[in-house]
Amino acid sequence: MARSRTITGFSLIELLVAITIVGMLAAIAYPSYTDYVLRGGRAAVTACLLEQAQFMEQVYSVNLTYASNNGEDTALPDLQCSRDLAGKFSFELTDLDTRTFTLTASAQGQQANDSCASFSYNQAGVKTANGSGSADAVNACW
Repeated sequence: MARSRTITGFSLIELLVAITIVGMLAAIAYPSYTDYVLRGGRAAVTACLLEQAQFMEQVYSVNLTYASNNGEDTALPDLQCSRDLAGKFSFELTDLDTRTFTLTASAQGQQANDSCASFSYNQAGVKTANGSGSADAVNACW
C-alpha cells in the first residue's frame, strides 16, 4: 500500500502577499499614530499651561502681585502635569511683573517635530502658538 503525503505550510507567494499587506497597513497606521501622539501632547501641554495660570491667579489674589509669593520671588509650582510632560516640554515663566506674566511651553524631543512647538499664555488670557497670536495658529494648536 502506498501512502500519500500531504504537505502543509505556506508557499512563497502566500508569504509575500501577507508581508505586503502588513507593510501597507503599517505604512498607513504609523503616520496616523505619530500624529495622534503629537496631538495628545498638545492637549496635555495646553491644559498644563492653564493649570499654571490658575496658580498665578491664586498668587495674585493673595499677594496683589504676580512677582512675589509670600515674600519670595514667584516660581512655577512642581505640578504633576509638568512632571508628566518633562521629556516633551519645558516650561518657563517670563515677563513677570506686578501685573503681568507670560507662561511658555517649548517642545523638546520627539514633540519638537510637531508643527506646534511653542505655546504661550499670559495674564490677559492671550494665547499664542509658535510665537504667533494669529487666530489660525492659535486655533490649529490650542
